[in-house]
Amino acid sequence: MARVCQITGKRPRVGNTVSRANNKIKRRFLPNLQKKRFYLPEEDKWVTLKLTAKAIKTISKYGITAVMKEAKAKGHLVL
Repeated sequence: MARVCQITGKRPRVGNTVSRANNKIKRRFLPNLQKKRFYLPEEDKWVTLKLTAKAIKTISKYGITAVMKEAKAKGHLVL
């Protein structure tokens, strides 16, 4: 399964590890993904989402229904 947040769409980024001698080695910066279950009262079911820590904070602030509606509009959410 891909390392992609289902709400924000964040993916791994590519960069360099730079040593003290300024040698550059390619590396990947992975998003802080967590699996989390949420209850959807409108559909009366539980869904498991793969989210970044930032997305979990956003859901805590605005609520799961509002965030999922916005993610579907942007095309990030795949259930």
